[in-house]
Amino acid sequence: TCIIQIPGISLALWVLQKPWIETSYHGVITENMDTVLLDPPLVALDKDAPVPYAGEICAFKIHGQEAPFEAVVLNRTSGEGVLRARGHVDCELQKEYTFVIQAYDCGAGANGAGWKKSHKAVVHIQVDDVNEFAPVFRESVYHATLTEAKIYDSILQVEAWDQDCSPQYSQICNYEIATPDTPFAIDRNGNIRNTERLSYDKQQHYKIMVTAYDCGQKRAADSVPVHIDVKPVCKPGWQGWNKRVDYEPGTGSKQLFPKMHLETCGGPLSSVRVMVELQTSHIGKGCDRETYSEKSLQKLCGAASGSTDLLPAPSVATNWTASLLTDSGRDSDLIFRFDGRQAANVPDRVVPQNLTDQFTIATWMKHGPSPGLRAEKETLLCNSDKTEMNRHHYSLYVHNCRLVFLLRRDFTQMDTFRPAEFHWKLDQICDKEWHYYVINVEFPTVTLFVDGMTYEPYLVTDDWPIHPSQIDVQLTVGACWQGRSMTTEYFRGSLSGLTIRPGKIETQKVISCLQACKEGLDINSLESLGKGIKFHFNPAQSVLVMEGEDLESVNMALTKVSYINSRQFPTPGLRKLHISTTVQCFGEDTCISIPDIKAVVMVLPPSEPRITITGVERLVQLADDFTTPAGVVLFKDIRIISTVTKTDEPTASHRLGVLEVMHNLDYCDVLVIGEELNPEEESLEIHHSSLIGKHLDATNSTSGISVYGVDSMLHYEQAIRQVRYRNWRPAGLLERKFRLSCSELNGRYTSNEFNLEVSVVHSSEAVEHVNHMVAQPHFAATAEDGSLSSHSMAMGHFCTPPAATVVIVMCIAALVVIVVLGIYRIHTTNQDGSKSDEDGGKEAEMDWDDSTLTITVNPMENIDAAQKEDEAREEELEEEEDEDEDELAGENSSADSEDSGEEEETEAHNIKGKLEWDHHTTLQY
Repeated sequence: TCIIQIPGISLALWVLQKPWIETSYHGVITENMDTVLLDPPLVALDKDAPVPYAGEICAFKIHGQEAPFEAVVLNRTSGEGVLRARGHVDCELQKEYTFVIQAYDCGAGANGAGWKKSHKAVVHIQVDDVNEFAPVFRESVYHATLTEAKIYDSILQVEAWDQDCSPQYSQICNYEIATPDTPFAIDRNGNIRNTERLSYDKQQHYKIMVTAYDCGQKRAADSVPVHIDVKPVCKPGWQGWNKRVDYEPGTGSKQLFPKMHLETCGGPLSSVRVMVELQTSHIGKGCDRETYSEKSLQKLCGAASGSTDLLPAPSVATNWTASLLTDSGRDSDLIFRFDGRQAANVPDRVVPQNLTDQFTIATWMKHGPSPGLRAEKETLLCNSDKTEMNRHHYSLYVHNCRLVFLLRRDFTQMDTFRPAEFHWKLDQICDKEWHYYVINVEFPTVTLFVDGMTYEPYLVTDDWPIHPSQIDVQLTVGACWQGRSMTTEYFRGSLSGLTIRPGKIETQKVISCLQACKEGLDINSLESLGKGIKFHFNPAQSVLVMEGEDLESVNMALTKVSYINSRQFPTPGLRKLHISTTVQCFGEDTCISIPDIKAVVMVLPPSEPRITITGVERLVQLADDFTTPAGVVLFKDIRIISTVTKTDEPTASHRLGVLEVMHNLDYCDVLVIGEELNPEEESLEIHHSSLIGKHLDATNSTSGISVYGVDSMLHYEQAIRQVRYRNWRPAGLLERKFRLSCSELNGRYTSNEFNLEVSVVHSSEAVEHVNHMVAQPHFAATAEDGSLSSHSMAMGHFCTPPAATVVIVMCIAALVVIVVLGIYRIHTTNQDGSKSDEDGGKEAEMDWDDSTLTITVNPMENIDAAQKEDEAREEELEEEEDEDEDELAGENSSADSEDSGEEEETEAHNIKGKLEWDHHTTLQY
């Protein structure tokens, strides 16, 4: 209010004032709230009070920044106001706001005109944070690797973050391992460490869960997984190999180390040398070899004939080895063990008598160091005087791990020293492993072969020749005969296949074949080895040496190493593998020691073949047929097949997985059942022409005949079909029984025992239809698809002429035959009145089938047919032609009837289905 005084006049004027507020304000608002706490409080003053309107506050206005706030007047008179949020305030979007505020009074009147505004005041507002977000890890999963037996300060660090805006709620104040009982700890910064020394052998991998807390103690919604791998302390060595490799027979070669590599821990290398050794000393004779008999192997390898087996399998004819100890657990491989107390005296009939300046002695031997301080002689073979004197003519013995061959020549006109002892000093003699020894004698030169390698004697001792005498000599195996039934210098070890071949020496090619190993190491794709790799195999391919300068090239080369077994039926079991490695560094001999590796190859058992012999099991023959030079063919319809069962791979073409397989046989025996053959009256024979062009030989005795040699089943069929039986005096013979059996791999797989019964008919009557009737209806032939089909014996299966012709022919033939047979039987009855003849006549009678007509074939026609058949057989023998097996199998039921004419064939087939015979009755007329 301003008062103006004019002399004589006094005037009072009112002047309106502006509202007043503080110059600055500080406020705080909590996010997600709408009220702002201001300091100082929002109050506007107006000096115009209590003038109505002019002294009141009507509004607060905010200027600048589109701040989400508004100022509201609470009391116009007092000027109090409040600052509120107009919308959502989020600290994470903006933490602070600054703007300008002014106060307005109500002006001069109720119409609001003439408002006065205050000065501008600055408002600074801070948004307080709310802990609304949980910590989140920056990675979804963490991985770390540590080395065993080491304590780490920090294996790895995990990190979490928080979306809250304030330091209190956005900072991570703590980490925690949620997985209980783990050998790990974590600090507030997220560093994980191990609390104990870890072991790779105990546990190779750990998984732990880690959580985090912000400073407001809000826990992370999801824990994070941490994977920690424990690796072994870096030790140089091979990695990525399997301790066992399975090998399935017949699959060729198989890789042994497809993922194998050498770990050198980063050391610089100049060269790597690796030796892979396949250890098979426990398999057979030191390796998986063919287990055929020694004679069969010699013939298979093309060895010269005439060798004498001094250690054959014990039998009636070879009984001198019956007392020796044998090792039968070597896949049918015949092995004799000598323990220093056994020996075998070879009979004089077996001992080669014609040893000249050329001969060969061969044997498999496994021998260890001799016991005792002073080792005695251990004799493998000795030929010495049988009585009185004690002279050794020739012998082979071991002494102090030396092999010595003694050869004393007989005295001649030249009374001079001659080479008599030949010595070899070899490690193989006492290494307790199997080796193949061959001594070739071309006097005065003697050469030793051990496993195919040639060795000359290091010492040759001369001696006087032996003076001639009439004293018999004794050949002994396993010791030396000292005269008067005494033996000494016993052998300790194992022998197999001890043979002497007089007159010839063995070639190196044959020697290599006889001792050839069928399994060994191999390299797939030699071209991929690279130029920097050098490799070398030993002769048996049981040891492979590889060398290279580049580590990666060596690793790649080793993955090409494989195992192979070429046998069709290998010996199942374990084969040991041993790998030794030498690493050289620059300027040093050896810098890294690589541990050796021991693994095994498991050869799985092969599918065992089932060898089956089929054919006609009953044969009826005229007595006169046995007296002919050709004799009687016993097994003309024989069939030999072999099958395996594949239960894991059944196919539509092979029912139940049965497959026919082709493989060799090594012997077939035809044995006489019952009394042995009488050499003065009978014999079993096989013509030499049947063996020409085949790897077969044959031996016969009074107990039977044996065909042996490694050859196909087809060749064995052709040979067995030529086995004939002869008897010069068949008058008292009623029947003979024979048994046929075959073998593969020296008895490892044997066939069924096929029995053949041969009945002798002492008259030609009814022989043809008897033979048809005794033919086994279950005889099975192999069809083209490999299945077995039975030959039906039913009447309807035979081809017949038209019905009318058959009836007419049968009636006429029946009438003629009945009349002839009646006259013949009356004549026989009148001529022979004895009781035995009556019995014979009764036996000759047939059991009649009342429901059908029985027809008997004219016996005279049978005689003519038999004579024609004999003539045909003699012509076949003269021409020496092999019969085709398929033709024999398909024509065996009709071969006899074809010789008698078409009409006789029809009658014989009709009779075969009608007559019933007692197989135990002998036909006599």
